[in-house]
Amino acid sequence: MSPELYGEKLGMTQIYDKDGIVIPVTVIKIEKLTVTQIKTKKTDGYDAVQVGFCECKSNKLTKAQVNHLEKNKLPVFKHLREVRVDNPADYEIGQEIDLSVMENVEKVDVTGKSIGKGFQGTVKRHNFSRGPMSHGSKNHRLPGSIGPGTTPGRVYKGLKMAGKMGNKQVTVTKLKIAKIDKDKNLLLVRGSVPGPEGKIVRIQPSRTVWNSK
Repeated sequence: MSPELYGEKLGMTQIYDKDGIVIPVTVIKIEKLTVTQIKTKKTDGYDAVQVGFCECKSNKLTKAQVNHLEKNKLPVFKHLREVRVDNPADYEIGQEIDLSVMENVEKVDVTGKSIGKGFQGTVKRHNFSRGPMSHGSKNHRLPGSIGPGTTPGRVYKGLKMAGKMGNKQVTVTKLKIAKIDKDKNLLLVRGSVPGPEGKIVRIQPSRTVWNSK
């Protein structure tokens, strides 16, 4: 299985490196993953491993979800995720996966749902420039023209306009791992990651490849 983890974003702080330089980091509390199901090409059409984390009460899930876990004598997990694997035979139901899979990883990609900012105008949402603020101006933060009139007589698709901002899946790539604390199950990555504090994020080794040519 590719070393993929899930954790709770606790917030941001700063640490010092060996030269005394301040490094801004995001603290992520890694959840211990438990293999709950093994999928193969023969049974499901693809190779994958289902993992569960964050134990909860059974009344928080549907009966189908509870029975799916209890038939293998597993605890009830709040979250279930799938991870593609090359060889499902290397895993067994009940196997645990922890922070040790990131020992030899230098950079990671972190995926989460960005903070929702509601309905916003074009200045904030798309970084439009505002109009003149002088007396008499009637175009301070207006979007401006959205297209010609008679031809084509409609608004082109994809035009940048006001609308809902945030609350979308965002991936920040190539974040350096600043520190790993196995005792407290904490992963510190350099820089910021998507989403508010307390939300679940996915951490996986960076797959971005730079072309040296």
